[in-house]
Amino acid sequence: MTLNCQGKLVDLSVPKIMGILNLTPDSFYDGGQFNSIDLAVKQTEKMLQEGATFIDIGAASSRPGAELLTVEQESQRMFPILNELLKIFPNTLFSVDTYHSSIARSALDKGVALINDISGGSIDNKLHQIIANYQVPYVCMHMRGTPKTMQEEPKYHSIVEEQLSFFAEKTALLHQKEVNDIILDPGFGFGKSLEHNYEILKNLHQYHSLKCPIMVGVSRKSLIYKKLNISPERALNGTTSLHTFALQQGAHILRVHDVSEAVEVVELLQALN
Repeated sequence: MTLNCQGKLVDLSVPKIMGILNLTPDSFYDGGQFNSIDLAVKQTEKMLQEGATFIDIGAASSRPGAELLTVEQESQRMFPILNELLKIFPNTLFSVDTYHSSIARSALDKGVALINDISGGSIDNKLHQIIANYQVPYVCMHMRGTPKTMQEEPKYHSIVEEQLSFFAEKTALLHQKEVNDIILDPGFGFGKSLEHNYEILKNLHQYHSLKCPIMVGVSRKSLIYKKLNISPERALNGTTSLHTFALQQGAHILRVHDVSEAVEVVELLQALN
């Protein structure tokens, strides 16, 4: 299985790591740590040296309760830093985490390699056509509601069945638009209870029936720190444990805050294959 990132083929037969670069002041773990050009450059360099294949840049917080940003707000946070990163790291596969089609289009014009959409196209229905026009990989995530409302007593008859149906519908629509590279993200923590998150993870192997790469984003999230009654700052060991399980279930990409530790998990599991 491969991804075509603007002419660069990424082989997913060995799982890859996507490093998180949050430009937000209010993300649940690292808000405000990298929202200047110098800090963002240093963190990007660090993650690349540690073995990240992708760098995912987000300017809009998606923590529970967060308000949606306007295009103008997101642009002001995103593009001054993104422009510099693209100059300094011209061969890096940057992903932009956005639900706005105009942000995605501008980022792709500048040379970004893929788009990561937490809404699966439900916030801005023009986004899928932008992906089709540029023929870049698209991370389609499952989220019920918006970040502001998603954790208001989420209920499902069967979370796995509903997600498989959701992704089957989304991939069919995207294939109709001739989008070829679709990455599925179950959206851990986005409109799910702790029990829902673990039900998804236990059944992650079922998602291979959709014949798309699977990305897992559990890094330091509440399914770890609330389950263990600790803080996000202490959730690295739990993150590594769940990364190991996700890889054993066939995950293709891990989206992480801690690149070096994730790379080590991949390398050790590869040694056992």
